[in-house]
Amino acid sequence: MRLVSVAAVAENRVIGRDGEVPWPHIEADVRQYRERVAGSPVILGRRTFDSMRGDLPGSRQIVVSRSVDAVDVPTATVVSGVDEAIDAARELVGDDARGAATTAADAEPVAAEADPTPPSEPVGDDPDDFVYVLGGGGIYELFQPHLDGMALSHVDGGYEGDTYYPEWDEDEWEVAKETAYDRFTLREWVRRAR
Repeated sequence: MRLVSVAAVAENRVIGRDGEVPWPHIEADVRQYRERVAGSPVILGRRTFDSMRGDLPGSRQIVVSRSVDAVDVPTATVVSGVDEAIDAARELVGDDARGAATTAADAEPVAAEADPTPPSEPVGDDPDDFVYVLGGGGIYELFQPHLDGMALSHVDGGYEGDTYYPEWDEDEWEVAKETAYDRFTLREWVRRAR
């Protein structure tokens, strides 16, 4: 399983103000975000989950909450903390030491050379193994030490806000892929070997 956070982050690390993004709508960012998480499990806090109820992201939602035990959404599971969320995510992707059970001979061949479209995930990783952390700010902070990657839309400019993406040690991370868009740059960070 690969645990990856996804966020839009202003130059001053602001990600939100009063439960909303503080910059004008960026359609290209929303589109790439939705495409990335569409078929994967996602981890998010209860308030973020509640704010997205009308259009829930991901194939399954793992809601981290200390105040509720269940939600009325059949694709959602409520957990009380980080370890329980990671265990639930592993169950959803079938990652119980998956690497030991799957050999190169068992894997389906991939015709990467035949597809000129760049992959939306770092090369060499099975998109079915990805679980995305979607926030809010406290959830990003809790999961930061457990992340394998970060897909961050670095929004041009600084904005006033009340929610920030956690700081990270750039010596522990490197940019594996960078794509420039109008008003933001998508950087796909991977954790260096520990």
